[in-house]
Amino acid sequence: VQLQASGGGLVRAGGSLKLSCAASGTTFGLNAVGWYRQPPGKQREVVARISADRTTNYADAVKGRFTISRDIRQNTLYLQMNSLRPEDTAIYSCMLIKNRKEYWGQGTQVTVSS
Repeated sequence: VQLQASGGGLVRAGGSLKLSCAASGTTFGLNAVGWYRQPPGKQREVVARISADRTTNYADAVKGRFTISRDIRQNTLYLQMNSLRPEDTAIYSCMLIKNRKEYWGQGTQVTVSS
């Protein structure tokens, strides 16, 4: 299983970015998946998750601004990020759980300027 995240970059506060995570060796459709982030100098934290039962959960800090979704045909996980804030600056990584094992993408940098 390999995950490849992309779509990060530099954006001004209030702007939008859409992150993508392509999977090979498995599919997103039947597994728990999620986006996590690690801000500078801080620990990694969950941003949004889709559970195996398709329940979606968001961190309080991103509710109403971020949307997690997956395209079964493209086998890609997305994170649409709107109304970005400087505190959203972090390395964003995608994650998939398959057979109780976690798989992680390499991360993509998101920087939000004020």
